[in-house]
Amino acid sequence: MKLALYRKYRPQTFEEVVGQEPIVQTLTNALRLGRISHAYLFTGPRGSGKTTLARLFAKAANCFSPKDGLPDNKCLNCQQYNAGSHMDLIEIDAASNRGIDEMRELREGTKFSPTQSKYKVFIIDEVHMLTKEAFNALLKTLEEPPSHIIFILATTEIQKVPPTIISRCQRFDFKKLTIDIIIKRLTKLAKLENIKIEPDALRLIAASAEGGLRDAESLLDQAGILKDKTITKEDVEMLLGRLDINLVLEFIELLSKKDTKGAIQYLNNLISEGHDITLFSKMLVEYARKMLVVKINPEMLESIAPECAKEQQEKLKALIGTFELKELQNFAEIFVGANTRAPRIPLPILALELAVVEFLSPKS
Repeated sequence: MKLALYRKYRPQTFEEVVGQEPIVQTLTNALRLGRISHAYLFTGPRGSGKTTLARLFAKAANCFSPKDGLPDNKCLNCQQYNAGSHMDLIEIDAASNRGIDEMRELREGTKFSPTQSKYKVFIIDEVHMLTKEAFNALLKTLEEPPSHIIFILATTEIQKVPPTIISRCQRFDFKKLTIDIIIKRLTKLAKLENIKIEPDALRLIAASAEGGLRDAESLLDQAGILKDKTITKEDVEMLLGRLDINLVLEFIELLSKKDTKGAIQYLNNLISEGHDITLFSKMLVEYARKMLVVKINPEMLESIAPECAKEQQEKLKALIGTFELKELQNFAEIFVGANTRAPRIPLPILALELAVVEFLSPKS
């Protein structure tokens, strides 16, 4: 059975973790100094490395022969951690084990000493999914934990975790990874897997992952089925269910020229060529928002449109310059309305055609 890329190349050392350097530094310092806390709270967006770092920390804490506090990846404990078969690592998915009975069972489990290690480590993923009663049961365990227990709680929604739980943990806030960091990682994996892929295609994958490395690696894995050819940006657009960005930019250019006839014809040409008009409408709203933001703050162009190639970013910048701020606000409001109405009418293109007329009609 073929392993997914994000599992096959999951970091086995702290050095392999990318994009979370301050957190890695703090945790490794704690390991070197032997200042291990009884409870940690990792919070941040999905795919940012929370579970990976939790497992690495557990492995380091229980390594038989640590090197300056870090795992040697050679001892029996490390080998079992790497294989995902260590008996003293208990991973709990709170999304499916969210009740008080499961937390009571966990509490009972903390009374038993580790089987073969110094610590028994409990990783509770998506901890915000626990019920109120389950949180109360967990709180009692966190207040008086045995010395051989380490809790690592992970969540994507910190606002749903009670303050009483947060206050009893060392909190670490993970951030979204930058496009450049994700591209660097994907480039390395593509080389290891002998996947031939164009730079623009890699950039689109990285941008579509929205800061989550796991999502980016999964998308590369999907694209990898086309190994017999060089994967292009168009291939990735098809995989993601996106249209060519140039189609949206060309349409916006017609609007900037106040060409009502041309814009209506363009929409009908899209239909004739077999493009998904509903998807086009959604992308148009997406770029209406990008244009509005960049008009307000031009320095945000690269960060808000990372999926665009350099020449596309330059074209977008030029198009933004042809509109006043009030026009872009009006543009966004009108086409958001069209996108909302489109699924409810028999002809989705009609919603866009009406939006074009409304946007370009002279105001009395």
